[in-house]
Amino acid sequence: MSRTYQQQAENLDYEIIVVDNGSPIPLDENSWRHINAPVTLIRIENAHPSPAMAINTAAEVARGEWLCLMVDGAHVLTPGVFQFALAAGRAFAEAVVAVRYFFLGPDEQNHSIANGYCQAEEDSLLDSIQWPADGYRLFEIGTPFRAGATSANWLHKMFESNCLFIRRSRFETLGGMDKDFDLPGGGFVNLDFYKRASDSEGATPVQLIGEGSFHQIHGGTTTNVTMEQRQNRTKTYQKQYDKLRSNASVTSNTPVMYMGHLPSERSRIHRYFKG
Repeated sequence: MSRTYQQQAENLDYEIIVVDNGSPIPLDENSWRHINAPVTLIRIENAHPSPAMAINTAAEVARGEWLCLMVDGAHVLTPGVFQFALAAGRAFAEAVVAVRYFFLGPDEQNHSIANGYCQAEEDSLLDSIQWPADGYRLFEIGTPFRAGATSANWLHKMFESNCLFIRRSRFETLGGMDKDFDLPGGGFVNLDFYKRASDSEGATPVQLIGEGSFHQIHGGTTTNVTMEQRQNRTKTYQKQYDKLRSNASVTSNTPVMYMGHLPSERSRIHRYFKG
């Protein structure tokens, strides 16, 4: 998120709000000294295991017209995320901009961890592409989230994003994240918000092409567990969603716009992740 990493960010007026939602190991403020942008750290005491209130708290503190919501902070972005998200906001006044979800490593992390993938291997992969010298090389060491599908391409419709841009006014109109999604990790709170935002009056959902948000190993509630554990937790999340939303579908039917580019050969994910 630094000015030197994100394209055309040298003169961009932005801030970063980090919410420590009860981490057992306090965040090290020295880890973001290089960013050259204002960073606010909020530590929540007696934090709830769901991140819903943490996101809402950050949104209340934020001063910008646009919000970029990242429920899971263990992600690294490609360099054009800010540039293309803001371009989408200029093209569509009420854009809801979603960045596609990837995993670092050779497979979705539920599978790769079972096969020995670990923090040391992930660090080695990042070193192998000399990250962050060229952030688009993340596509060389990452895998798109496919949600059970055998293939992936940029036009596949998304049902959530861990890097979502939305106007502050729309976020407030929607009431923010729904705190009733109170399961550890939030359950389907992120899916729910993306659907409500996409389906809200006047909104234009936009999916970015050629940009990604890459998940790192950190012990996530569904991403860094076995497939059996993930499936069991997902069933629990679905039951809660059905109860709160009266068995509604988790996906939006609102037409999606696309914006972006293909910055490298490996960003052509349709060539490398075929069924």
